[in-house]
Amino acid sequence: MTQRRKQYKTYTKEFKQEAVRLMVESDRLATEIARELGIRRNQLYKWKDQLQEKGDKAFPGGGRPKKEAQCELSQLKQENENLREEVEILKKAAAYFARGLK
Repeated sequence: MTQRRKQYKTYTKEFKQEAVRLMVESDRLATEIARELGIRRNQLYKWKDQLQEKGDKAFPGGGRPKKEAQCELSQLKQENENLREEVEILKKAAAYFARGLK
């Protein structure tokens, strides 16, 4: 039997901002805050770095694309590439046969 991996938890932008604010403004350890919030300590530091780098534009949402969406996207990209190749071949063939008519 194969085990399914656990579903990722998603947190709102406000939750992340509040968690970082708690870590920065309180004199408590990040480990304690993380334990209370039910997240890993490293995650707090990642959120803090993102907030410092991007400011209000941090945590845009959306998360990772779903596997099905990734699969469909990659298939469409491959199909698009194949169609471009076919168009190039047809252009070259049309030019070749047009030279023969002159």
